[in-house]
Amino acid sequence: MQRSNPLGFRTFVANLGIKDGTRDFSVVASEVPCAAAGVFTRSRFAGPSVLLSREHLGDGSVRAVVTVSKNANVATGERGREDAAEVVALAAELVGCAPEEIAIGSTGVIGRRYPMDVMRAGIGKVEPAPEPDFQAVAEAIMTTDTHPKLVRATIGGATLVGVAKGVGMIEPDMATLLTYYFTDARIPAPVLDAMFRRVMDRTFNCVSVDTDTSTSDSAVILANGLAGEVDLAEFEEALHTVALDLTKQVAKDGEGATKLIEVLVDRARDEAQARTVAKAIVNSPLVKTAVHGGDPNWGRVAMAVGKCKDETDIDPDRVEIRFGSLTVYPADAPDLDALTAVMSADEVLIHVSLNTGHAQARVWGCDLSDGYVRINADYTT
Repeated sequence: MQRSNPLGFRTFVANLGIKDGTRDFSVVASEVPCAAAGVFTRSRFAGPSVLLSREHLGDGSVRAVVTVSKNANVATGERGREDAAEVVALAAELVGCAPEEIAIGSTGVIGRRYPMDVMRAGIGKVEPAPEPDFQAVAEAIMTTDTHPKLVRATIGGATLVGVAKGVGMIEPDMATLLTYYFTDARIPAPVLDAMFRRVMDRTFNCVSVDTDTSTSDSAVILANGLAGEVDLAEFEEALHTVALDLTKQVAKDGEGATKLIEVLVDRARDEAQARTVAKAIVNSPLVKTAVHGGDPNWGRVAMAVGKCKDETDIDPDRVEIRFGSLTVYPADAPDLDALTAVMSADEVLIHVSLNTGHAQARVWGCDLSDGYVRINADYTT
């Protein structure tokens, strides 16, 4: 019989009062030590949560992840760093481990300290769920997400569950929003670390909503080994499938988004060139607004490719541009009705062949609507 949750994990979820009416605090803790790995933002304004988690994951082992949502605790100086360390210490008392065995994530408004009086009073009173409730964890880490993001998989006798949040300030740089993975598979820490980095690079590092990299982006995986060994190739494939599903959910739920954009750039010189061009396309406000309006304006895609001025081996006469499976360049008279149908769908594929080599990359994003402007114009008010 397949299990829906990995063995040996407990979940704690509560509303501490950081923001009224919503869950704002969560902990996922293993009953035994875990192999663990993480990748984080490379922002020069990285928050205390990122700095602490990097330190605690340095030996490849943590037992728990605590998350505070609705407050990022970034750009808060030495007091903010002390606050983050105290939250970790309080969470450690809650789950019964050392503070060094806990990673921490924070998300929300930048420039405000945690309301420590509220958090001190509340954290010690949080009770574990009778059964692990990862759906509640996915809800508790949300900020402007419209729905929780949770995916499960089984690998042999082991179970993997992944959660994610993030719909704005998303253009990761060796990191990703907030996304966590918990498994009872037994995987050595060095192997897990290399595997996790490969998967994150092919999934969340290929998603963009608005070109802005968060100060708090964190991705962490815990493997407690209680289900025994698994085939490593099968596990990596399952981890990629789970992370890719979450990646697409994040892109589709971008702030104000109505459509998912997938950009495939192939026949490139190398993967780096393919990704550079794909990101230029998916990040273009003109491309994003064209998709939002269902307008098959392929000239905007050509413009985005042309912005990659350092890619001097790209020859416009050899480039091919498609919307879905329909070629728009070079083409004498594209079928506008068919193109409009492609562009009006909930998911839009933009496919560019550079013909400079044999590599490819896929990235994901969303359209740009007036809703994005409204959400971010009113974010702190």
